[in-house]
Amino acid sequence: MAYQEILWHIDGHDIPIGLERLGQGPTLLLLPALSSISTRREMQAVQQHLAQAFTTVSIDWPGFGSLPKPYINWRPALYEDYVNFLLTRIVPQPHAIVAAGHAVGYVLRHFARHPHHGERLIFLSPTWRGPLPTMMNGDRPLFARITRAVDKPVLGNMLYALNVNRFVVGLMARGHVYADPHWLKGQRLQEKLAVTRTPGARHASIRFVTGGLDPFRSRQEQLDNMKHITAPVLNIFAQTAPRKSRQEMETLSQVYNLQTVRLPRGKLSFYEEFPAETAAHINAFLKDRAVA
Repeated sequence: MAYQEILWHIDGHDIPIGLERLGQGPTLLLLPALSSISTRREMQAVQQHLAQAFTTVSIDWPGFGSLPKPYINWRPALYEDYVNFLLTRIVPQPHAIVAAGHAVGYVLRHFARHPHHGERLIFLSPTWRGPLPTMMNGDRPLFARITRAVDKPVLGNMLYALNVNRFVVGLMARGHVYADPHWLKGQRLQEKLAVTRTPGARHASIRFVTGGLDPFRSRQEQLDNMKHITAPVLNIFAQTAPRKSRQEMETLSQVYNLQTVRLPRGKLSFYEEFPAETAAHINAFLKDRAVA
């Protein structure tokens, strides 16, 4: 893979962002999920399969990834600007976009307004609501107070460390992210923990957890954006994904005529555990001219 760093200027800062290219052919943009342990590398195994027929570009989200980050009040408007930056400057008009988790919401928002910035869309475990709002069925004033506390220099580091240590990350992974309780161990676990320890990582991470980076404020807003999408869409998720998240993924496919694949195994990050199966479905969708 060819690695490079790009700079994105926002809020008075030049943000370094990691990017990896692999393969030859029509271009695919791969966008990982937004989470405390997510980077472009969660797409790496799928990327290697897809690179046999495509030029693949996987890229981190600002505020996440493995590079140090300045303090910024990360908010949805910035991520909307970032998607526009990617699709006009870095990977203009890709053959397809493969997006996971919350990345799907930001891609949806963009394509509802700019339908010709790409040819096809692939959704992997699409989500629109962060962990705490999902658990508590909505926003709470407490979430904003938690965010402000984690932003503080000393107290924030302590609170953040209590919630992204080895035990908590392992518990989260087994409960919601991976089907195999032993998949995240050894080198894989070390790489995920290293992401959480990157300087400045806590600011975007806590906003994701508390719903501050949710691309939509309601399911209806998500569905309203979906109705403006004209590109063919493939929606892939695992039948054994967490119940509340899976319900949202099902709703998306029930309301709109998406091509849907329900994998028999996996959780939210099924594409990391089962990359060959995931890539096979993506390849079939991209080679099917009939959906264009």
